[in-house]
Amino acid sequence: HALWERMDTIEAFAADVAHEIKNPLTSLKSAVETARVVKKKEDLEKLLDVIRHDVDRLDRLITDISSASRLDAELSREAFEVVDLKDILIRLLDAYRGPLERHDATGENVSSVIKDGVVISLKLPEQDSILVQGSEGRLFQVFQNILENALSFSKVKTEVEIKVVVKSNRVTVTVQDEGPGIPESKLKDIFERFYSERPHHEEYGRHSGLGLSICKQIITAHAGVIYAENRKGRNDDVTGARFVVILNVLNGES
Repeated sequence: HALWERMDTIEAFAADVAHEIKNPLTSLKSAVETARVVKKKEDLEKLLDVIRHDVDRLDRLITDISSASRLDAELSREAFEVVDLKDILIRLLDAYRGPLERHDATGENVSSVIKDGVVISLKLPEQDSILVQGSEGRLFQVFQNILENALSFSKVKTEVEIKVVVKSNRVTVTVQDEGPGIPESKLKDIFERFYSERPHHEEYGRHSGLGLSICKQIITAHAGVIYAENRKGRNDDVTGARFVVILNVLNGES
């Protein structure tokens, strides 16, 4: 039964890959054919820009598809260790600081850094460590991906907040922004392969649509839960998006 499920998954993934690659290839083919007949230099320059964009998009797609296709096998072989989630999140915040501004994960309950005019704040509980069983590198990848996603939808002078709450044998990490939110009908779809809901100002094709799907894959392998919801104001208006990750804490305590 497990083998058949695996085969069905591979077949569906292959079909999705073929569909996604076909789009830039069709555009590329059209641009090359048109380039043969245009006579104006400015028209040729436009077509070359289209070709460059499509090649870059294909390169991103192939790189991300390669990573996604290997992920299941790598996770099944990877030996999980005891890792400190608090340390992972502090190192994540430090990645957005200058080299001389970085610090050890000691004693700070609230930290913040400014990235391109957006405040990133980290709110941690008092305890010294939050221990979970897992892959340090993979968990860092998940939270970095979610944070980058939040930053891409955030305007200058807004805040992205990372908050950690430990209760009983669970740790909940929320990453919330003050952006436009997520269409209510798409809250589950955003974790599907190749789904992409991007900011209007962002160049089309810049992302493969595999990032959040990979996040879900990693969190599921850690026996955790990941989901998205919208933040709501007093009048039930959307004030931003919130991503929630729930993981098991070792021995019910940190």
